[in-house]
Amino acid sequence: MTDLAKTHALMARGRDFLGTEHAIMCGAMSWVSERSLVSAISNGGGFGVIACGAMTPDLLDAEITATRALTDKPFGVNLITMHPDLTDLIAICGRHDVSHVVLAGGIPPKGSVEAIKVFGAKVIVFAPTLALAKKLLRSGADALVIEGSEAGGHIGPVSTSVLAQEFLPALAGDHVVFVAGGIGRGEAIAGYLEMGASGVQLGTRFACASESIAHADFKRAFFRANARDAVASVQLDARLPVIPVRALKNKGTEEFTVKQREVGVLLDQGKVDMGEAQLQIERYWAGALRKAVIDGDIENGSLMAGQSVGMLKEEEPAADIIAKLMAESEDALLRR
Repeated sequence: MTDLAKTHALMARGRDFLGTEHAIMCGAMSWVSERSLVSAISNGGGFGVIACGAMTPDLLDAEITATRALTDKPFGVNLITMHPDLTDLIAICGRHDVSHVVLAGGIPPKGSVEAIKVFGAKVIVFAPTLALAKKLLRSGADALVIEGSEAGGHIGPVSTSVLAQEFLPALAGDHVVFVAGGIGRGEAIAGYLEMGASGVQLGTRFACASESIAHADFKRAFFRANARDAVASVQLDARLPVIPVRALKNKGTEEFTVKQREVGVLLDQGKVDMGEAQLQIERYWAGALRKAVIDGDIENGSLMAGQSVGMLKEEEPAADIIAKLMAESEDALLRR
């Protein structure tokens, strides 16, 4: 028995699946979830995940190598399903014997899950509906993340609490399911574990960790923000399959509205097809996010943040964040 006995017991399936001390995954945040933060989270007992984002295969190759030099603990790689080089990126993961691959941003293309499982990796997927979740699990996915609209970055339309009530009773008995979106404290973790979750995923809580390479001004913007400041983007053109993005409201969110109009005009003129239109939207977010995270341009860049941002007040080492979350969860369970 340990001081975290109750939480660890409820996390047993998730801990075994990830190969970690605690079943706490870090959500993949482009420009933020790189070698420094990923290794710190894994070394702290959690599960770090490299955000491949728009990386080329060569860049991902270098990032995995650099992360391995900083930790001997398990970590994963998040790949965007619409990436034009997805097949090559999967091959890079295979070359490094990556243990877990997260497929995000849409339904996995035909053959992608099979290609990952060829080298023995476990596949983690997202699903916005219960029917799709069941289909993906039947098709070979090993675990599922259900992410509510409170999360930062690309989001779905349904809250975490509602998704948990719908998905967990139907799936948690037979499958590994992680809950994400709006989680900032251990009490919430305890609640989802009691509902049947195998573990949780947090992004915003780790974005301002001491090991995060995010610019100091980016972090200060998070510390000043309230939950209501993290707003979802609006889709202007019904033809554009734009997934809403939650971020702190600034000039960058307004510029996204302008970008949508520009891409809509290109569609009208036949200068781009729908696939290219969506890629242009994604490239906008990648560029805007870099402005904020790396350059510290908090006015024009994208400050992707979940609604739990209001709970962030200071920099803390990733290991301390994990330890605090686990202690809060255990205290909550002991009070039951």
